[in-house]
Amino acid sequence: MAESTGFTRRHFLTVATLVTGGAGAIATAVPFVASFNPSARARALGGPVQFDVSKLERGAMTKVEWRGRPIYVVRRTEEMLGSLSKDEAMLRDPKSEESVQPSYAMNEYRSLRPEFLVLEGVCTHLGCAPLARFEVAPADLGPNWPGGFYCPCHGSRFDLAGRVFQGVPAPTNLTVPPYRFVNDNTLLIGSDTGNS
Repeated sequence: MAESTGFTRRHFLTVATLVTGGAGAIATAVPFVASFNPSARARALGGPVQFDVSKLERGAMTKVEWRGRPIYVVRRTEEMLGSLSKDEAMLRDPKSEESVQPSYAMNEYRSLRPEFLVLEGVCTHLGCAPLARFEVAPADLGPNWPGGFYCPCHGSRFDLAGRVFQGVPAPTNLTVPPYRFVNDNTLLIGSDTGNS
């Protein structure tokens, strides 16, 4: 009887040790494996961003951040849209053939809807942030300035569709990020699946 009691104790201690060791291994592995997932902050930086365009007045611009980059959203007026065809002779890439934009933005307006322009606010020369200079022919930009974006760092100029002018350091038009309209008033920047 003593032998069977010793065997039972030995068996119990072996099983208890294995269970405890296994639980410890799992407890150690779970946080380690979870550390491979991106943090909530990292997911938020890369995830799409929504913006309510109904709050944006005509002729105004706002900045939204997506993936750590400034995104310019401009609600263009009829006058702004009318100036785009007049700019073409002064532009380096008027048809946006050498620039980065989704296929649905390869048009005169560089947008899904002519009224709304969505651009990365990063100069294609050295990554500076161009300023919105929508006024026509201000004294510091000269009588031929039709309105658009001006990078004061090195003098690059872009029209109201983000297209680069000839004779400036920037090699290409401002980048158009992927985007879509979720409904009439909601813009989703960072995803163009299911464009509308």
